Amino acid sequence: MRTISLKIDDVIFEMTEEIISKNKQARNRYINEAFNYYNKMQKRLFLEKALKKESKAVEHSSMEVLKEFENIDTYDL
Repeated sequence: MRTISLKIDDVIFEMTEEIISKNKQARNRYINEAFNYYNKMQKRLFLEKALKKESKAVEHSSMEVLKEFENIDTYDL
């Protein structure tokens, strides 16, 4: 584990203190879980952005393939 020093807005600190006191949870554990959750959300956003970019890159060729499939006469099979 690493030790860090960080500055937190007063409002966020007060909310955090209220929540951890109700949950009877250590501040350090709460902040670690919050960072973990936020990191996972950011990774999902990065993945979503990459997938949209890749999808856009193959959109034209995918539409061409779809048109070819639509033109196949299924009765000739």
